[in-house]
Amino acid sequence: MIKVEGLTKRYARNVAVNNISFEVEKGQIVGFLGPNGAGKTTTMRVLTCFLPPTDGRAEVAGFDVIEKPMEVKRRIGYLPETPPVYPEMEVVEYVEFVGRLKGVPKNELTRRVDEVCDRCNVGDVKTRLIGKLSKGYRQRVGLASAIIHNPDVLILDEPTAGLDPEQRKETLGLIKELAGEHTIILSTHILPEVEQTCEKVIIISRGKLVATDTMANLNSRLRGAELVSVEVEGRSGSLNRDSVQQRLEQIPGVSKVTYREARQDRLLFHVESMQGKTVRPDIARCIVQADWNLIELHTAGLSLEEIFLQLTSSDKPTGGAQ
Repeated sequence: MIKVEGLTKRYARNVAVNNISFEVEKGQIVGFLGPNGAGKTTTMRVLTCFLPPTDGRAEVAGFDVIEKPMEVKRRIGYLPETPPVYPEMEVVEYVEFVGRLKGVPKNELTRRVDEVCDRCNVGDVKTRLIGKLSKGYRQRVGLASAIIHNPDVLILDEPTAGLDPEQRKETLGLIKELAGEHTIILSTHILPEVEQTCEKVIIISRGKLVATDTMANLNSRLRGAELVSVEVEGRSGSLNRDSVQQRLEQIPGVSKVTYREARQDRLLFHVESMQGKTVRPDIARCIVQADWNLIELHTAGLSLEEIFLQLTSSDKPTGGAQ
């Protein structure tokens, strides 16, 4: 659905995007991440035909952004970080206006406006001036206008900016509902949102692509060793934290044991194995032999924040980066 090959964008001596390549399959939700100034917004502006690339090429829904920009624009819904709404217009008036610009047939326009306003939870303010709305409501009006023409591709730049927790939850729920019928690129600084909604992540840093893969694959490639979360309880009374940690550290194949927290009379540790070692059976055996209660034992992956910081600090291509 989206194909980028060797994309480069230069501004005089500054290279904002440097020879990046990636693909997004139809119906996927992809998180597009990077530090400020990494080149995310520039890439999205190229994909939406607001900027021409200096080198390389990009296709959206089978159309080249240089050769067929109008065809690309017909198939894209774009929500920038600050929605380009007109404050002097009513919500319904503005969404109708965008619908006409996007070529929604006249006999379908009223139905589509009602539908997208309801989906984006702005139906109760349809007759209010946009300038009188909160930032959260204006954000949702922008999302309604982005999907009014039922585009193949949605490109969303910080779509939950300015929303309260409940509105953020509703918006993320809507984005997940839109997947399948739409291909979605989601750019956000709120990493838990990406973990909740996205099947795949694309990470760029200093204009270069450093990773494009699923969370699971990035975890395994970056970790290279097993990370196990283990929760232990004493059979009679509380446990001595240092004693438990020392015993876990003595297990063959264990490289590091980190105390995490205490929960009532239970202790939680993270146990990291050496490269290529599986230590879960030995951890379970150790706890049983020590006559402790094993409350929980499971593999613990890196958080997206940890993955993001590792990749953007090292700038080493990982997990399919090109």
